[in-house]
Amino acid sequence: MKIHTQFAPGKPLFSFEFFPPKTEEGEAQLFRTLHILKPLQPAFVSVTYGAGGSARGKTVEWVERIKREVGLEVMAHLTCVGATREEIGEVLEQLRQVGAENLMAVRGDPPKGQREFRPVEGGFRYASELVAFIRERYGDAFSIAGGAYPEGHPECTSLEADLHNLKHKVDAGLDFLVTQLFFNNALYLGFVERARRVGIEVPIVPGLMPITNLAQVRRFTEMCGASLPVPLLAQLEKFADDPQAVLEIGVEHTTRQALELLEVGAPGIHFYTLNKSPATRWVVENLRSRVRAL
Repeated sequence: MKIHTQFAPGKPLFSFEFFPPKTEEGEAQLFRTLHILKPLQPAFVSVTYGAGGSARGKTVEWVERIKREVGLEVMAHLTCVGATREEIGEVLEQLRQVGAENLMAVRGDPPKGQREFRPVEGGFRYASELVAFIRERYGDAFSIAGGAYPEGHPECTSLEADLHNLKHKVDAGLDFLVTQLFFNNALYLGFVERARRVGIEVPIVPGLMPITNLAQVRRFTEMCGASLPVPLLAQLEKFADDPQAVLEIGVEHTTRQALELLEVGAPGIHFYTLNKSPATRWVVENLRSRVRAL
């Protein structure tokens, strides 16, 4: 089922994102986590491409296995990194053959060792080009999502320029957006308001990550340009040596974030799981006990 057709007022969707495992044990852990989270009935799950597009060869396999073995709808990630138009076209054909209907089309991060993104010869420089290519070749065969940055893309010179680029990407054929993680809802609400002012009308799904480890979340925020609210950071630092306390703080913060976002009409919540189930499951169960629509 195409994801964008499921959005409806008063019926928020929630979904889980996983990163590509690098080992057989990691792959086994991914599927254990998927099976644990399946009873929560997410609208869909997604698996990212991996650094530098390194997991491109496994994307089709994982999509097919998740649909067949786990029975969940999957959003396949597709990036511009290290691939020509023809190679991306081959992946799209393979995804069609295994019944994939949903894509997350992003430019992707530069490969390790490169400071700035450089497309391969015959490849795409921008996500908008990738989106346009998919639409030109496949029409409405896929529901296509794109990424959005409430605090601005790390490489963008200004929030205004970032919104201009986002509008161009949406106009190329996106059906909805999923934001980068954030920890302050005011950033998302302000971003949505600015996006609507420039004519971006597609659903904008907030992306949240329950904090389970302070050092880890610091690395993530540095990579993606997100910020940690000072009071939250102080609380985490106070209990940095107590993993259970950090987990409880992270779950409570994400639960409050999600409740507030749903109350003001967010179309759903996309959870960055880090391939682990406890924190995400805890948050969703908290929400289910308080939000009837879920």
